[in-house]
Amino acid sequence: MNKILLFNPRSANNKYRIPNSILNIAASVEGKYEWVIVDGNCEHDALKKITDYLDTGEFRYLGFTVMPGPQLRQAIPISKYIKEHYPDTTMVWGGYFPSIYDQVSLNSGYVDFIINGPGDHAFLKLVDALENFQPYELIKNLIYKIDGKIYKTAKADLLDQDTLPPLPYDKLNNFYPLTKFLGKTYLGNHTMAYHSSIGCPFTCSFCSVVPIYEARWKGKSAANIYKDVKYIKDKWGADAIEFHDNNFFVSEKRAVDFAKLVMNDNMTWWGMARIDTMDKFKDESLAIIRKSGCKIIFFGAESGNDAILEQMDKGGTQSGAQILSFAERLKKFDIIPEYSFVLGTPAPTPEEVMKQIDFDIDFIKKVKAINPKTEIVIYTYSPVATEGSELYKQVVEAGFTFPQVLEDWISPAWENFDLRKNPLTPWLKPEMIDKIRNFETVLNGCYPTVTDIKLNVLKRKAIKLLANLRYRTSIYHYPYEIKLLQKVWHYRQPEIQGF
Repeated sequence: MNKILLFNPRSANNKYRIPNSILNIAASVEGKYEWVIVDGNCEHDALKKITDYLDTGEFRYLGFTVMPGPQLRQAIPISKYIKEHYPDTTMVWGGYFPSIYDQVSLNSGYVDFIINGPGDHAFLKLVDALENFQPYELIKNLIYKIDGKIYKTAKADLLDQDTLPPLPYDKLNNFYPLTKFLGKTYLGNHTMAYHSSIGCPFTCSFCSVVPIYEARWKGKSAANIYKDVKYIKDKWGADAIEFHDNNFFVSEKRAVDFAKLVMNDNMTWWGMARIDTMDKFKDESLAIIRKSGCKIIFFGAESGNDAILEQMDKGGTQSGAQILSFAERLKKFDIIPEYSFVLGTPAPTPEEVMKQIDFDIDFIKKVKAINPKTEIVIYTYSPVATEGSELYKQVVEAGFTFPQVLEDWISPAWENFDLRKNPLTPWLKPEMIDKIRNFETVLNGCYPTVTDIKLNVLKRKAIKLLANLRYRTSIYHYPYEIKLLQKVWHYRQPEIQGF
């Protein structure tokens, strides 16, 4: 029986996390096929590690998890090399990038199949079919190419997450010491990453989750979340948790139940939520969540302009007024709101685009005035191929196109596009991007992120002193003195580098 090699391409230069996505696939084939994991974050030469396995002749199936951005730097050249030198292998990509950009992935000639969404059943069924020379066309969550034509099978219902097999943490520990994945962060000295749910019940047109999960969400029970967290805490010493769910706080009951379970474990934690969802939580619930160790929560504020929120298909009831009032509300619970804003959405004229940018810069300053502890993350709008959405139609009409050759995605410009820092969009002029970036520099100088644990008190005071006058007088041009300090002190931006 052929073996399976699972690869997690490098996503960070120093702080990396438990490779949960690829570990889910490992759990699905555990006991049925022999498998190994190669983590690009932990390998000096990931290609050599992979080819050493392939040279045994025992591995036919390769599963790569591929997110947009840094992971493409290894995923693309390594996949290409493998297909050229080991043509009898079967290359399967999963993750957000191939699921959204399926045509460019399959047209490369070195990606054979794409798992379109959760692969807990699809990957195993595909390997079973190929091993036994059976048809795979009816397996759900697949994308493949035959005779030049690309086929997408039906989406499978989201599985009850409590019925899935446990992740093989102990076996991962045989490949790499699990403590290696528990890094020091703002949250704790040994921070674990965990996925407790998949999907999101909303349909924001700028979000890559939408075309994959189609407004669906499924979460593990609080008891099962706690069981995993407790196991890693007791066995390997985890003292903090990053919940990498797209939307951890969909269910108030689940969040509160977990908070009660973890209350006495002295763990600090972080997760992602929607403002209009959490604003419905009772004060008692928010107090319990904070008391349990939840220190900071990420929210997609996106814009303080209600018209822009409607343009983005934000859904729900979120409004500019609610963004402000919720920042005020969280102060009394000592929960830090981490608000992300997306600047530079398309508009009919350059003047209107600039007007929108100016509006949100002023709005962000209002947020900071109401709750200075609010963390602000600024992105420039980067289109997602959510075909059929009104916003995507505007993007196409404005002349924007995605790369048609897979290798082009690893150019520096397109990698920055994936990080939402260099959008390459025709309606955003250089002076607009400069204004966004310069304001961001001044903002981060005046309010350095609390998540940069290497920035000591003296450095914080010095950079605040430099930035404060610029911030108060709205003079953002050429903030070279602030940029110099940020460069010398290796200032961390959590949206790029994590905690």
